[in-house]
Amino acid sequence: MTTQKALRSRLGDVHEAAVVAEARRFGAVLASHDDTTADQVRTSAAHGVHFAEFPTTVEAATACRAQGIKVMMGGPNLIRGGSHSGNVAAKDLAEAGLLDILSSDYVPSSLLSGALLLGDLWGDVARGIATVTTAPTRATGLDDRGALKVGLRADVIRVARVGRAAALRGVWVAGQRVS
Repeated sequence: MTTQKALRSRLGDVHEAAVVAEARRFGAVLASHDDTTADQVRTSAAHGVHFAEFPTTVEAATACRAQGIKVMMGGPNLIRGGSHSGNVAAKDLAEAGLLDILSSDYVPSSLLSGALLLGDLWGDVARGIATVTTAPTRATGLDDRGALKVGLRADVIRVARVGRAAALRGVWVAGQRVS
Protein backbone atom coordinates (compact mmCIF):
# COMPACT_ATOMS: atom_id res chain seq x y z
CA MET A 1 0.00 0.00 0.00
CA THR A 2 2.84 2.38 0.85
CA THR A 3 4.44 1.78 -2.56
CA GLN A 4 1.16 2.45 -4.34
CA LYS A 5 0.63 5.69 -2.45
CA ALA A 6 4.17 6.80 -3.24
CA LEU A 7 3.64 6.03 -6.94
CA ARG A 8 0.38 7.98 -6.90
CA SER A 9 2.07 10.89 -5.21
CA ARG A 10 4.94 10.91 -7.71
CA LEU A 11 3.17 10.08 -10.99
CA GLY A 12 -0.59 10.27 -10.46
CA ASP A 13 -1.20 13.84 -11.57
CA VAL A 14 1.04 13.50 -14.63
CA HIS A 15 -0.66 10.26 -15.71
CA GLU A 16 -4.12 11.66 -15.04
CA ALA A 17 -3.42 14.75 -17.16
CA ALA A 18 -2.05 12.59 -19.98
CA VAL A 19 -5.10 10.29 -19.95
CA VAL A 20 -7.52 13.23 -19.99
CA ALA A 21 -5.60 14.86 -22.86
CA GLU A 22 -5.70 11.64 -24.91
CA ALA A 23 -9.38 11.13 -24.16
CA ARG A 24 -10.10 14.63 -25.43
CA ARG A 25 -7.96 14.03 -28.52
CA PHE A 26 -10.03 10.95 -29.37
CA GLY A 27 -13.36 12.59 -28.49
CA ALA A 28 -14.09 10.17 -25.65
CA VAL A 29 -16.88 10.89 -23.19
CA LEU A 30 -15.36 11.11 -19.72
CA ALA A 31 -16.88 9.71 -16.55
CA SER A 32 -15.62 9.78 -12.99
CA HIS A 33 -15.80 6.80 -10.66
CA ASP A 34 -16.45 6.60 -6.92
CA ASP A 35 -16.11 10.33 -6.20
CA THR A 36 -16.40 10.84 -2.44
CA THR A 37 -15.83 14.56 -1.85
CA ALA A 38 -16.80 17.85 -3.45
CA ASP A 39 -13.09 18.43 -4.19
CA GLN A 40 -12.94 15.21 -6.21
CA VAL A 41 -16.04 16.30 -8.13
CA ARG A 42 -14.47 19.71 -8.86
CA THR A 43 -11.46 17.90 -10.34
CA SER A 44 -13.79 15.72 -12.43
CA ALA A 45 -15.65 18.79 -13.66
CA ALA A 46 -12.37 20.47 -14.60
CA HIS A 47 -11.56 17.40 -16.72
CA GLY A 48 -14.88 17.72 -18.55
CA VAL A 49 -16.59 14.70 -17.00
CA HIS A 50 -20.17 14.20 -18.26
CA PHE A 51 -21.37 11.71 -15.68
CA ALA A 52 -20.28 10.23 -12.36
CA GLU A 53 -20.33 6.49 -11.89
CA PHE A 54 -21.36 5.64 -8.35
CA PRO A 55 -20.56 8.67 -6.20
CA THR A 56 -20.04 7.22 -2.74
CA THR A 57 -21.62 10.00 -0.67
CA VAL A 58 -24.52 12.44 -0.76
CA GLU A 59 -21.89 15.20 -0.66
CA ALA A 60 -20.34 14.00 -3.92
CA ALA A 61 -23.72 13.53 -5.63
CA THR A 62 -24.81 17.01 -4.56
CA ALA A 63 -21.55 18.45 -5.87
CA CYS A 64 -22.11 16.62 -9.17
CA ARG A 65 -25.52 18.25 -9.51
CA ALA A 66 -23.99 21.69 -8.83
CA GLN A 67 -21.36 21.06 -11.52
CA GLY A 68 -23.89 19.79 -14.11
CA ILE A 69 -22.51 16.24 -13.93
CA LYS A 70 -25.13 13.49 -14.24
CA VAL A 71 -25.19 10.93 -11.42
CA MET A 72 -25.26 7.22 -12.26
CA MET A 73 -25.93 4.51 -9.70
CA GLY A 74 -26.16 0.74 -9.98
CA GLY A 75 -29.39 -1.18 -10.34
CA PRO A 76 -28.27 -3.85 -7.85
CA ASN A 77 -27.73 -1.13 -5.21
CA LEU A 78 -31.27 0.14 -5.83
CA ILE A 79 -32.91 -3.30 -5.83
CA ARG A 80 -30.93 -4.51 -2.81
CA GLY A 81 -31.81 -1.32 -0.93
CA GLY A 82 -28.22 -0.24 -0.40
CA SER A 83 -24.61 -0.50 -1.38
CA HIS A 84 -22.79 -3.80 -0.83
CA SER A 85 -19.76 -1.81 0.37
CA GLY A 86 -21.40 0.71 2.70
CA ASN A 87 -21.56 3.64 0.26
CA VAL A 88 -24.63 5.81 -0.24
CA ALA A 89 -27.79 3.97 -1.28
CA ALA A 90 -29.13 4.63 -4.77
CA LYS A 91 -32.61 4.95 -3.25
CA ASP A 92 -31.41 7.77 -0.99
CA LEU A 93 -30.03 9.68 -3.97
CA ALA A 94 -33.24 9.04 -5.93
CA GLU A 95 -35.36 10.33 -3.05
CA ALA A 96 -33.14 13.43 -2.87
CA GLY A 97 -33.55 14.06 -6.60
CA LEU A 98 -29.86 13.30 -7.25
CA LEU A 99 -30.11 10.19 -9.45
CA ASP A 100 -30.11 10.57 -13.23
CA ILE A 101 -28.86 7.31 -14.76
CA LEU A 102 -29.26 3.69 -13.71
CA SER A 103 -26.50 1.21 -14.63
CA SER A 104 -26.71 -2.57 -14.70
CA ASP A 105 -23.45 -2.74 -12.72
CA TYR A 106 -22.81 -6.29 -13.98
CA VAL A 107 -26.41 -7.43 -13.41
CA PRO A 108 -28.22 -6.71 -16.71
CA SER A 109 -31.63 -7.76 -15.38
CA SER A 110 -31.41 -5.01 -12.74
CA LEU A 111 -31.96 -2.28 -15.36
CA LEU A 112 -35.62 -2.87 -16.10
CA SER A 113 -36.61 -3.82 -12.58
CA GLY A 114 -34.66 -0.85 -11.21
CA ALA A 115 -36.23 1.55 -13.70
CA LEU A 116 -39.70 0.37 -12.67
CA LEU A 117 -38.77 0.72 -8.98
CA LEU A 118 -37.66 4.30 -9.63
CA GLY A 119 -40.90 4.95 -11.49
CA ASP A 120 -42.85 3.72 -8.48
CA LEU A 121 -40.69 5.74 -6.07
CA TRP A 122 -41.12 8.94 -8.09
CA GLY A 123 -44.74 8.26 -9.07
CA ASP A 124 -43.63 8.62 -12.70
CA VAL A 125 -42.85 5.41 -14.61
CA ALA A 126 -41.68 7.36 -17.68
CA ARG A 127 -39.11 9.19 -15.55
CA GLY A 128 -37.89 5.88 -14.12
CA ILE A 129 -37.57 4.35 -17.60
CA ALA A 130 -35.69 7.45 -18.81
CA THR A 131 -32.87 6.59 -16.36
CA VAL A 132 -32.04 3.59 -18.58
CA THR A 133 -32.94 5.10 -21.95
CA THR A 134 -32.78 8.84 -22.57
CA ALA A 135 -30.50 9.90 -19.71
CA PRO A 136 -27.58 7.56 -20.49
CA THR A 137 -27.74 8.21 -24.22
CA ARG A 138 -27.63 11.98 -23.68
CA ALA A 139 -24.77 11.71 -21.17
CA THR A 140 -22.71 9.68 -23.65
CA GLY A 141 -23.54 11.65 -26.79
CA LEU A 142 -25.61 8.92 -28.46
CA ASP A 143 -28.17 11.39 -29.72
CA ASP A 144 -29.64 9.03 -32.34
CA ARG A 145 -31.39 6.88 -29.73
CA GLY A 146 -32.88 6.82 -26.23
CA ALA A 147 -36.36 8.13 -26.98
CA LEU A 148 -39.31 7.26 -29.20
CA LYS A 149 -39.14 10.07 -31.74
CA VAL A 150 -39.31 10.28 -35.50
CA GLY A 151 -35.81 10.08 -36.97
CA LEU A 152 -34.22 8.23 -34.05
CA ARG A 153 -33.30 4.54 -33.98
CA ALA A 154 -36.32 2.43 -33.25
CA ASP A 155 -34.87 0.34 -30.41
CA VAL A 156 -37.85 -0.77 -28.34
CA ILE A 157 -38.60 -3.38 -25.72
CA ARG A 158 -41.91 -4.65 -24.40
CA VAL A 159 -41.95 -5.33 -20.67
CA ALA A 160 -44.40 -6.85 -18.24
CA ARG A 161 -44.30 -6.62 -14.46
CA VAL A 162 -44.02 -9.83 -12.53
CA GLY A 163 -44.34 -8.78 -8.91
CA ARG A 164 -41.59 -6.23 -8.31
CA ALA A 165 -39.52 -7.51 -11.24
CA ALA A 166 -39.65 -6.79 -14.97
CA ALA A 167 -40.03 -9.52 -17.56
CA LEU A 168 -38.91 -8.90 -21.12
CA ARG A 169 -41.63 -9.75 -23.65
CA GLY A 170 -40.14 -8.49 -26.95
CA VAL A 171 -37.15 -6.66 -28.44
CA TRP A 172 -36.89 -4.52 -31.58
CA VAL A 173 -33.55 -3.12 -32.80
CA ALA A 174 -33.55 -0.37 -35.42
CA GLY A 175 -37.22 -1.19 -36.03
CA GLN A 176 -36.72 -4.93 -36.58
CA ARG A 177 -38.00 -7.50 -34.10
CA VAL A 178 -35.10 -9.61 -32.85
CA SER A 179 -36.75 -11.40 -29.94
